[in-house]
Amino acid sequence: MSPTRRVVALDLGTARTRSLALSGHAIADRPSVIMGRASGVAEVVRPIRHGMVADPGACLRLVRLVLRDIRLYDGRPPARVLAGVPIAASPSDRRAVHAAVSEIAGCQVTLVEEPLAAAVGVGLDVLDPRPCLVLDVGAGIVEAVAIGGGAAVDAVSLQLSATTAAGLPPYALESVVDMTAGLLRRLPAASRSRGLVVTGGGARQEQLLSRLRAALRLPIDVAPQPQHATIRGLMRLCLQPALADGLGLRAR
Repeated sequence: MSPTRRVVALDLGTARTRSLALSGHAIADRPSVIMGRASGVAEVVRPIRHGMVADPGACLRLVRLVLRDIRLYDGRPPARVLAGVPIAASPSDRRAVHAAVSEIAGCQVTLVEEPLAAAVGVGLDVLDPRPCLVLDVGAGIVEAVAIGGGAAVDAVSLQLSATTAAGLPPYALESVVDMTAGLLRRLPAASRSRGLVVTGGGARQEQLLSRLRAALRLPIDVAPQPQHATIRGLMRLCLQPALADGLGLRAR
């Protein structure tokens, strides 16, 4: 790769968008909103819903702002972008993210499933054939995923209509606990030994953690700086090509 170009990690979230350049020293973090106009009146537009592109035109503008943020730290054009997507994203959802990022970045774009990136960011051995469990609690989508042998072996998702400043709304708490318990029941008993790691911006909600511990009866850990687990994992994959190869990402 030319020394005048660099790699960028991009986490487009429902509430926050985070980015980091390979040579950067700080994560750029901004709200996932842009300003639009309807009938001559300024309005807030949210391009991402449930972690997926809801407004393609607005998403292009958001990605342009994000890449501008990165250029404050490093003015070189990107050679490659690793961008996160939910596991629940459909092929059309993935194409929408790929199209928006590649049009603005003008380079190769590789999509990485966010819970897998979060597991890498936390330091879990995702190549181990024994499944590890990750619960990624975002503002618009929650995903419980079993990862083993470098891929998601099972996953469940819950799309959220809204979250509160305190975290998941009451109606969603039991749904998240129930879906995680259902996933655990389908896995080999040995999976319990690796416990559950909670990531995402809602990972520290004490009500959620206490209900998970009561229902699952296995070790539950909150990732350090859980809101940054995905972006750290994407950057680690940029820095460790052998790991990316092991996950089959280099050819995507």
